[in-house]
Amino acid sequence: MWHEVAELIHDGGLVIELMAVLVIAYASLETFVVLLRIIVTRVPLDRGRVQWLRFLNLLVVGLTFQLAADLVHITIAQGLEPLARVAIIAMLRTFLAYFLGRDLREWKESEDTHASAT
Repeated sequence: MWHEVAELIHDGGLVIELMAVLVIAYASLETFVVLLRIIVTRVPLDRGRVQWLRFLNLLVVGLTFQLAADLVHITIAQGLEPLARVAIIAMLRTFLAYFLGRDLREWKESEDTHASAT
């Protein structure tokens, strides 16, 4: 019985990992296409700021899915390696979320300054 439950839990974790990969792959491809468009049209790179913030936001979402998958896998795992992996992903997600928040605040402040100047 436990073997079947463990297998079901493992499969659920794999599905969540696939979601993480799809979100990160989509975000990367979308951002790459926008960046190419900016380069080809010779638009100033700061025009890509909104896309960059979107990309960071989607990376945080993807890492959150990855963290969820690892938490699911931990329920059936043994040893310290799975715990270390979760800790590393949680730290990466936290740092990305922090820098995303900082970039969003800076961008909003610059937009507010620009709007009040016009």
